[in-house]
Amino acid sequence: MTRLAIIPARGGSIRLPRKNILPLEKRPMICYPIEASLNSNLFDQVLVSTDDEEIADIAIDSGAQIIQRPPDLTDYQTTVVEVCESALSLACYRDVEIFCCIYATSVFLTAAHLIESFALLSANPPADYVMGISYNNFHPARSLRSEGDYLTPMWPSLSSRQSQDLPELVVGNGTLYWARTNVFLDDHTFYGNRLKGYFLETIDIDTQNDYETVKHFFRTTRGDPSN
Repeated sequence: MTRLAIIPARGGSIRLPRKNILPLEKRPMICYPIEASLNSNLFDQVLVSTDDEEIADIAIDSGAQIIQRPPDLTDYQTTVVEVCESALSLACYRDVEIFCCIYATSVFLTAAHLIESFALLSANPPADYVMGISYNNFHPARSLRSEGDYLTPMWPSLSSRQSQDLPELVVGNGTLYWARTNVFLDDHTFYGNRLKGYFLETIDIDTQNDYETVKHFFRTTRGDPSN
């Protein structure tokens, strides 16, 4: 069985510039998911898909291999699905049976997380997809939307229900997506049938505030006051 890790890491982050290689405990953030992928011993290759020379150099130094991102997949509208489809279309990767798309900012991901989530694909019942998930801090049924100067419930029929009467919901947390390659290439999504979730703690890093929160966590839990 051929397995592949694909880490999308373009250079042009908008909300948090250069976020994929911002320092965390004196190491670029992308080094953490690369290290976890390599230490899991699950993958025949760990690939970083990038359009950025600096990211490529860091990834190679960390033990990953590079896929040069096609020019038409380098803007902010490009999806991870498109990046993975592009990588899997290359002749050298057409025999890949299972792959895992791992976000470059998944700094809390460990080898153990990858091993445990991979096992869910073949556990009874088997799955075609496994996604990293978390609980919502607030139930979506409480959501409000803006209408002019005021707010109104997004789903009025649910807004007054007791919490215990609402269905338990989870959300994909942007850490990892396992998929069986042939099914993924037919579905063109990670949200296909036979999808399982794997719970893990994470912080989605999209803004400067997210980055500061992660740095604070690392300082307080790992005892490095210099970062």
